[in-house]
Amino acid sequence: MGDVFSAFERLVRTAHRFTEARSLPRGGLHPFDERNIHAGLPAVVRELFDDGHYSQATFEAYKYVDEVVQRLSGLNESGFKLMLRAFDEASPLVQLTSLSTQSETDEQHGYRFIFAGSVMAIRNPRGHKHSVVDTPDQCLDHLALASMLLRRLEEAGLV
Repeated sequence: MGDVFSAFERLVRTAHRFTEARSLPRGGLHPFDERNIHAGLPAVVRELFDDGHYSQATFEAYKYVDEVVQRLSGLNESGFKLMLRAFDEASPLVQLTSLSTQSETDEQHGYRFIFAGSVMAIRNPRGHKHSVVDTPDQCLDHLALASMLLRRLEEAGLV
């Protein structure tokens, strides 16, 4: 009987490969390559995506963004509070611009809320609810935003 269950489990775990729900590469490119998803995201993000676990892939990517900001800021907080403190334009622990002009201060202020909003609106629901279901395109949109945030940290010379 155990062999039957093992075979069934293998079938269920690979069934996504045969359904329309999986985002298949177009033109020979993986969807991560098409969307220019940041290569620095942990490998588990791509593995989860390829296995059809889109919400979990998103969650893992934003946990990584959170960890990067924690490391850069030296703070032990996470999530919304971390982002508000780390990117505070009055005394930033993670400084994206020189803050020498109003435009640069505004940019720091705006990114403060983009980072904070992304963990609150995208990461948190996937960490607190088991019922969040994402499509491949939704996941790729979330990962594209996470990628943009990581690239902005790199552009500032922080990563």
